[in-house]
Amino acid sequence: GQSGYDRHITIFSPEGRLYQVEYAFQAVKKNQNVTSIALRGDDSVVCVTQKKLTEKLLDKNFETHLYNITPNIGCLMTGMTADARAVVYKAREIASKFKDKNGYDIPVHYLSLKLANVGQVYTQHAYMRPYGVSTMLCSIDEEKGASLFQIDPAGNYFGYKAAAAGTKDQEAMNALEKIVKKNQALPETETIQQAIGCLQAVMGMDFKPTDIEVGVVSKAKPGFRRLSEEDIDGHLTAIAEKD
Repeated sequence: GQSGYDRHITIFSPEGRLYQVEYAFQAVKKNQNVTSIALRGDDSVVCVTQKKLTEKLLDKNFETHLYNITPNIGCLMTGMTADARAVVYKAREIASKFKDKNGYDIPVHYLSLKLANVGQVYTQHAYMRPYGVSTMLCSIDEEKGASLFQIDPAGNYFGYKAAAAGTKDQEAMNALEKIVKKNQALPETETIQQAIGCLQAVMGMDFKPTDIEVGVVSKAKPGFRRLSEEDIDGHLTAIAEKD
């Protein structure tokens, strides 16, 4: 049996598995009971996640999964909130040191690599546990254009056309595959509505503007920005009218 092999983070099981690292993936799925998706358009990247207040008394403006790492690199965190904050601070430090040293902004693919390296270390040392978060980074790269990367608790990182994380990540990936397969033109507005519509379909509910958070990077406007409730409401109406 597996007994003993899941007690200790750095021990392989006879099947070559690291149970504690696998459990970190479960933490991303189950900790907040939230599903997130990101979709890369032609000249934009859109991140959408559910917004759930864990307590009745919380100020809704304080609860967020969207962060800026730099003015141009946006981040969507799914999983354990405190771990997410720790990763965000680490990422900001890496980005800031890179700019000090090199005189230009860190490219998003290099920041992803650096964060993945940090994540990997936590799978190898006994006194650490992996971060229980899935990190999605989006940016309009100076060379590569619209870019989306995802980093998992084991320290893997990949570039994606679309990505999902959280409770219904598998269902979301299936839905995103269908969107990507269509190979349709994805200008910014269409990308936003496809992304919101996709998460709505996966969750099987009609969102109110307060149910979700939407982050966007696009060539049209510099920087990573969050859509206001009014903007989200407009897109939700447009999606409803399409159907």
